[in-house]
Amino acid sequence: MEQKDYYQILGLDKDAGQKQIKKAYRKLAFKYHPDRNKEHPESAEKMKSVNEAYAVLSDLGKKREYDMLRQQFGSSAYSQFRKNYSEQDIFSGSDINQIFEEMAKAFGFRHYDEIFREFYGQGHRGFEFKKHNQMQFPLQGPFGKLYQYILKKIGGIELPKNGADINDIIHLDPLKAEQGGPYAYFLRKKSRKLVVKIPPGVREGQRIRLAGMGKNGKGGGKPGDLYLKVYIKKPLLRKMKDFISHLCK
Repeated sequence: MEQKDYYQILGLDKDAGQKQIKKAYRKLAFKYHPDRNKEHPESAEKMKSVNEAYAVLSDLGKKREYDMLRQQFGSSAYSQFRKNYSEQDIFSGSDINQIFEEMAKAFGFRHYDEIFREFYGQGHRGFEFKKHNQMQFPLQGPFGKLYQYILKKIGGIELPKNGADINDIIHLDPLKAEQGGPYAYFLRKKSRKLVVKIPPGVREGQRIRLAGMGKNGKGGGKPGDLYLKVYIKKPLLRKMKDFISHLCK
């Protein structure tokens, strides 16, 4: 069996407290999350090691037993520990599922159930996680922004940030607005030519949404959307009548 050290996996020393353990895990969980590493499948094994290390060290009872084995057997403590603990035993009572759900809510990642099924197969259904809520990951407000800044500067990790939406206008002639169909549009902010499908009977003031065509996200975040507000051109005769009417007022 390959020898591992749970403290080394999380980049901690043996005197690390529970807050340090959770902070280190969250940092590495973002780094190796499979939804951020689709082009690097090898990160899945690192993520599994990080999950296991956190599940053991965040549980005071398991951590105490592992520390005793580490003191007694040194580098072979891992193999000794795994003789008595299956994956179900290791994850039993862990709050790791809640941390995965925090990431899912904040950044649109997959839910923990799908991730664990991918990592551990159907046997993950036997994992008995904690059911009560834990302290939420501080992503919003001034403290959340400060945490993200520190995480990026110290850990070199940029948390996923969704891109902003882009708003623009298009001018359609009455026939195009009535019949709909393809419309050539140039997105200046991205220097990109698009063909927009105009729905038949579109009215002035309506907005057409193009999903994913807004500004790019950062750190694996989703791109924003493009919203095009419709203006319908007036026929020349109508423009002349409006102009004459304005002069006569």
